[in-house]
Amino acid sequence: MQLKKSDYILEKMFEGICLTAVLLPLLILLMLLFNVFSDGLGRLSFDFIFGFPSRNPDLAGIYPAMIGSILLISLSAMIGLPIGVGAAVYLEEYGKNHKIAHLIEINVANLAGVPSIIYGLLGLEIFVRILGFGHSILAGAATMALLILPIVITASREALRTVPLHFRESCYALGATKWEAIRQVVLPMALPGILTGAILAVSRAIGEAAPLIVIGAATYMAFVPDGLDSDFTALPIQIFNWVSRPQKGFLVNAAAGIVVLLFILLVLNGMAIWLRNRYQKRRLV
Repeated sequence: MQLKKSDYILEKMFEGICLTAVLLPLLILLMLLFNVFSDGLGRLSFDFIFGFPSRNPDLAGIYPAMIGSILLISLSAMIGLPIGVGAAVYLEEYGKNHKIAHLIEINVANLAGVPSIIYGLLGLEIFVRILGFGHSILAGAATMALLILPIVITASREALRTVPLHFRESCYALGATKWEAIRQVVLPMALPGILTGAILAVSRAIGEAAPLIVIGAATYMAFVPDGLDSDFTALPIQIFNWVSRPQKGFLVNAAAGIVVLLFILLVLNGMAIWLRNRYQKRRLV
């Protein structure tokens, strides 16, 4: 069937609109990255990365904030990923027909759209005040774990659904219990998709500043956190603090801090992608 000339023109117009919708955000992103790298690359140095904050922009460093971000994200993943995967296993394997499971699904879907500052208010009330963690790195990690839970649960459930049903039935036919089938077959096969969800969750959490500000993370720290009950700061907070300063030198420091934050994010994502591809190859074998 041959298209009319008007239909052909409409199709090409629609194709152009879709292409513009793809290229425009990429162009804006490239412009932002160009500005950040052009301003910040010249400031990167050993003294900047391993230095401590200062009121003098030429002497200021990001070492406490960098260590705080790494510890925060690591603890958040250690807390949030097991809970999120466990919740996904329950919802997908055990609670499909339970009313409680349906209630949990609705709440998880709602939590995915909640602004991050609300998680900060929740963490302030529960972890800082009720549980008495104070303004510690443990309170920050627990708050960020709440933030990543909806992403981890949703991605893990989708990964579990990709495992064919006959794999489970084969395990049952060999005498395995449901938990044995899940632990030895289903979870290993769903691991690449679960790691993808972990990548998305960490990518969101590492750049969040609002929840940490709400729970009382420090904006200026001249020491490195030495325990779970220690005060802390993070790179997004340090960058926010520098951007709010009037001196131009602090704006350059903020650009350099963004470059370091992007590098840490790329390293963490690269590790997760490497693990995902490794387990994906094992699955194909």
